[in-house]
Amino acid sequence: MLAINNLSYHIGGRALYEGANLHIKPKDKIGLIGLNGTGKSTLLRLIDGEYQPDGGEITKANDCTVGFLNQDLLSFQSDDSILNVAMQAFEEALEIEHKIEKVLKKMETDYEDKLVSQLTRLQEQFEVLEGYTLQARAEEILEGIGFSTDDLKRPLREFSGGWRMRVMLAKLLLEKPSLLMLDEPTNHLDLPSIQWVENYLSSYEGAFIIVSHDQQFLDSAVETTVEVANGQLTTYAGNYSFYLEERELRREIQKNAFENQQQKIKQTERFIERFRSKATKARQVQSRVKMLDRMDKVDNVIDENAAVNFKFTFQKPSGRQVIAIKDATKRYGDLTILQDSHCAIERGDKIALIGANGKGKSTLLRMVAGTEKFAGERDWGYNVEMAFYAQHQLEALTLENEILEELKQAGSEKTEQELRNVLGCFLFLDEDVFKKVKVLSGGEKSRVALARTLISESNFLLLDEPTNHLDIQSVNILVQALQQYQGTFLIVSHDRHFISRVANKVWYIENKEVKEYPGTYQEYEYWQSQREASQPTIQAKKSPAPQPKKEPTLRPSDAHRELERNLKKLQRELENIETTITKLEKDKEPIEQQLANPAVFSDVERLTEETEKFEQLSSKLTEANQQWEDLALKIEEIETKLNND
Repeated sequence: MLAINNLSYHIGGRALYEGANLHIKPKDKIGLIGLNGTGKSTLLRLIDGEYQPDGGEITKANDCTVGFLNQDLLSFQSDDSILNVAMQAFEEALEIEHKIEKVLKKMETDYEDKLVSQLTRLQEQFEVLEGYTLQARAEEILEGIGFSTDDLKRPLREFSGGWRMRVMLAKLLLEKPSLLMLDEPTNHLDLPSIQWVENYLSSYEGAFIIVSHDQQFLDSAVETTVEVANGQLTTYAGNYSFYLEERELRREIQKNAFENQQQKIKQTERFIERFRSKATKARQVQSRVKMLDRMDKVDNVIDENAAVNFKFTFQKPSGRQVIAIKDATKRYGDLTILQDSHCAIERGDKIALIGANGKGKSTLLRMVAGTEKFAGERDWGYNVEMAFYAQHQLEALTLENEILEELKQAGSEKTEQELRNVLGCFLFLDEDVFKKVKVLSGGEKSRVALARTLISESNFLLLDEPTNHLDIQSVNILVQALQQYQGTFLIVSHDRHFISRVANKVWYIENKEVKEYPGTYQEYEYWQSQREASQPTIQAKKSPAPQPKKEPTLRPSDAHRELERNLKKLQRELENIETTITKLEKDKEPIEQQLANPAVFSDVERLTEETEKFEQLSSKLTEANQQWEDLALKIEEIETKLNND
């Protein structure tokens, strides 16, 4: 469908691509990854035809259409409704619909056979293009990525850049190009919308390429990973997790080959040096010199997994309670965000605040920070030093400062070298630290503001979407920094991989209240899936089932005794299941220890055997836990009935 052969492209004197190759087939699902500045977005623009290669060629099949979602679309504006903008994807069908309307108008006064034939032909064409379902399809996709039904008639101009980008994404998805290219699409989506796009892409009929720093999104959406590094495009036949494993394997092979070759070179050089002056060995010496000249050198492996080499510290720990919000009510006109809600944060809490856009996450963050007024109480804890990172705080940066100077003024006692280390982690290397803030892009300013927040020596951090504008390596560095941070933080983020690695609690807003799940994000996801799965069952139990006409009815006392008998039976079953779960968990422990044993890990046959045992036990444990939850729900329902009798 599309072939990139021997591609070369330079910016200034630097080669972004040199002899790169990539072949894209129909239905390929590709994740394009690499460090910032390696040329990922540039490759998409080369494929789209916006940039022209310096060498090589990019060839497309005649029927290949390309759709490109890029950051430039943030500035697109229109007075049309977002529904009409999205429906511009159906240009051909809309043109035929306009012709149909003109023919129908003529037929009101002139019912000629010629017009009837023309109308029939146009209607057939319109039906082939699925014209009668166009609006329904557009509404489905717009609502899937987060717009309410009332939003669909609002002009595009009324929405912020991120929401306009969503409309452009909807338009592209409706166009269904042969090759869909998405550049950091999750930057502008909330968690439910990201999951919706994942599901949509899983059945997308064409091919797509995604540039993203969201590792879980890549894992869920792509089947092939292409790495951009050293001017080349390297293909891995799997998702991002597969790429990480395969890359380590390839690097191990390359490292061994490099070390073996270096040993051979040293041996050859020692031979040349030792026998250079002996005439009897002249031929062998010359042969080895030529061999070294002709040798294809194996490059050493460069470790790109940078580790955090600085610590975020603070002088004074906070008291046990960091903040408590009581009886909080927050409204914007007729819209109620919170109603008589309570929440509290204690020292050591690492909280991820998640949910759909419009639920009030950023509002709650500002309420905690004290920058948003609300009805209720806000009790600040003892000795709390807070730092708040959000996109709007870019305005607080001093434009005339150099980046390094901006960090020096953040109140930290770090040395210049420590500050440069911090900036290096946020992609400001070497002389970049002397750039003035005013010449930086929006993404670069965001990284400066985030670095400034993290070095402020505060014991309580509020972070609003901190991973936006960071590449995967920088996200991993931020993860390491927050994992070793000894203070307390509250983070708003839609990056599931990120929050799953840093949070020990999850907050979400439901029914105008702040709810807390006291566990990790993975545990929250499982709990939420079980909760959603059980809701139809509970609803079905609440709905009265049709009764046979001649069914005898129980007297109240008989019904009560019947409920008690059922309750005792279910309680016995629950005890048995609990015993089973305890035994399965106990049986699982020695197998986990065996799997962690290097001797077992190196024995493929034994590793396979232990893995099968582990998977069988895990499956039984999952089934037993599900049975326990089902029984617990039934017991709770019966107990409620008995209490109401």
